[in-house]
Amino acid sequence: MRYYDICNLLKSVGIDNAEHEASLLLERFCGLSPAELLISKDKVFDCAELYAAIQKRASHYPLQYILGECYFYDEKYRVNENCLIPRSDTEILVELAIERLPKDSLFADMCTGSGCIAVSVLAHRQDCTGVALELYEDTLKLAEENAKLNKVSERFLPICCDVLKNDPILIDNNTPQFDAILSNPPYIRSSVIESLETEVQHEPRAALDGGEDGLIFYRSILSQHASLLKEDGFIAFEIGYDQGEQICTLANEFSFSCEIIRDFGGNDRVAFLKKNI
Repeated sequence: MRYYDICNLLKSVGIDNAEHEASLLLERFCGLSPAELLISKDKVFDCAELYAAIQKRASHYPLQYILGECYFYDEKYRVNENCLIPRSDTEILVELAIERLPKDSLFADMCTGSGCIAVSVLAHRQDCTGVALELYEDTLKLAEENAKLNKVSERFLPICCDVLKNDPILIDNNTPQFDAILSNPPYIRSSVIESLETEVQHEPRAALDGGEDGLIFYRSILSQHASLLKEDGFIAFEIGYDQGEQICTLANEFSFSCEIIRDFGGNDRVAFLKKNI
């Protein structure tokens, strides 16, 4: 296939930015740099791996899984079907944590997935240490790989546990220890998941499903793990575009104030919680 054939095929199935995706596929599977592509657009590429990848992408399988990597904040991440694909919306939470964590902080990243929140925060706050909590062992191993890839593994402490439970592996005599709890938990209502776009359907349901009202993980973290937060600590959640009011109500029930930070589209995106004193 030629470059133009790839572009046309991807365009025909509704792939946005087909030219850019075609160049990434050629770079990944044929070793073709962007500069080399400029003089090779009419070249026929006979590569079984490339052809298989194009067919996968044409079925709306996520490009990031095909490439096996993506960029988030200033870092590069390995990704596969064991984790949610990092998205630019989550960078708002990372930016907030980098700015507001006290010096020499210890923070928890609950439902760490690829590790993108903890790793990017640690990459930009070399005085901090992060505890990354994840239920699934294969996903946690991927997060550990990403910590190593981005040279923060010495300050990245992985724990395999279920944040929906008061897991004894997480609790040290219920002693407050964290300066912050960060989390981008599953927050999509169960009934909505089947209606999501095709690409998202390939991502792990467990990383999307927030229960009947989308709030099960927020409720659990506040009810079972907020006691691990230091008195002057904070919680920062990524939230759904329409969840700000619900999160504020839930925060108040557990004696937290709640500030909602919006994304560039004006949608609710991050909830910043502090204990009411």
